[in-house]
Amino acid sequence: MIKGEIFMQDREKPFSIAIDGPSGAGKSTMAKMLARELGFLYVDTGALYRTIGYAVLQRGADPSDQAAVEALLPSLTIRLEQQEDGQHVFLNNVDVNDCIRTPEVSMAASRVSALPAVRQFLLDIQRNTAKSVSIIMDGRDIGTVVLPDASLKVFLTASAEIRAQRRYQELIEKGAAVTYEEVLRDMRQRDYQDSHRELAPLKEAEDAVRVDSSAMTLEEAVEAVRRLMDSRRSRSDAVRKA
Repeated sequence: MIKGEIFMQDREKPFSIAIDGPSGAGKSTMAKMLARELGFLYVDTGALYRTIGYAVLQRGADPSDQAAVEALLPSLTIRLEQQEDGQHVFLNNVDVNDCIRTPEVSMAASRVSALPAVRQFLLDIQRNTAKSVSIIMDGRDIGTVVLPDASLKVFLTASAEIRAQRRYQELIEKGAAVTYEEVLRDMRQRDYQDSHRELAPLKEAEDAVRVDSSAMTLEEAVEAVRRLMDSRRSRSDAVRKA
C-alpha cells in the first residue's frame, strides 16, 4: 500500500529524503532499510567519496594533494548497482564494495571530499538522480548543499563512543585487525575534519529534524524517521488539496 502511494507521487513530484550526520551514526543502514521498505532508490554518497579515496590510495597519491586528485578524476568511472544484498559500488567496472569500508579509506574519503573538484565531479550525478525518482540519500551535506530542497531532512547523530563501538563491531565481524581505541580515535579525528573543512562542512540544516540514536535500537531510529516522513507527506497532501 505504501509503495503504491509513493509511486503515484513520483508521477507528480519525486519525494526526497536527505539523511546527514557524523561518521558511524547509522545513516547508511537506516537509509537502506527505508529504501527497501518504501521502494525508493538509495544513493550512498559516502560510498562515492570512499571510492575516490580508495582510488587515490591505490595510486599511491596523497588524498590531500589537490593537484594529484584532480589529475586522477578523468580516469575514474564510478557507478552504483543495486543487487540482492544491497547497493554495490564499481570503480572502473570492478566491484570495490568491500574494499572501501576500512578506517584508512574512511580518512582518505574525508580528505578528498574537502576538494572542490571532487565534490563537483559527483554533485551533478546526485542532483539529476533526485529529479527523476524518489530517493533516500545520506551523507554529510545532503540537506545543506546537495539537496537543499529535499522533502525531508534528517540529522542523525549519536555520541562518539557509541558510534565507535558500532563501527568497531562491524569491522571485527569483517575480520579487520583493529582495536576499539583506534576506531574511536579515528572517529573523533574524522568528526573534526568533517566539521571544520572549508567546503561544505558537516552541519545540521536549519530545517532538519535531529534524531539522536545513542539510546535507540536501529529499528527505533528507523521508526522515528518513518513517522517524520508520514507526517511530512500528510502535510504535503493537505496543501496540495487546499
